[in-house]
Amino acid sequence: QVQLVESGGGLVQPGGSLRLSCAASGIIFSVYSMGWYRQAPGKQRELVAYITYRGSTNYADSVKGRFTISRDNAKNTMYLQMNSLKPEDMAVYYCNAGQQDGGGLYVAGNLWGQGTQVTVSS
Repeated sequence: QVQLVESGGGLVQPGGSLRLSCAASGIIFSVYSMGWYRQAPGKQRELVAYITYRGSTNYADSVKGRFTISRDNAKNTMYLQMNSLKPEDMAVYYCNAGQQDGGGLYVAGNLWGQGTQVTVSS
C-alpha cells in the first residue's frame, strides 16, 4: 500500500521539543525528495523544510536554527526534530513525497500523510 504515515505530534510547552516521524511504504523512498509542511487554522499550508534524495536540506526562515530535517533510507523514514518550539509553530504537520524542479526548489508530489497535530501551549 502506497502511503505516508506521520507520528510524534502532541502537546508541548513553549521552549520544548518534539520529533516527528514520517514512515513511507509502497514507494522507492530513496529516490524521492521529501518535505514537511504545516497548516495552522485559517492559514495556508506552508513548506517548513525539505530534504533531497541526496540529503541536502532547506528550511523556512521561521524555523532555521530550531528545526532539523533528516532521513533514514534504510528505514524508509523521514524525521523533523523541533526544538525551542513557539506558539506560532502550532499546526498540523504533514509529510510529502516530492521532487526538485530545475532550479533546485522543492515541488510537492501528490502523496501526503494524514497529518499530526503539534500544540504548543503552557
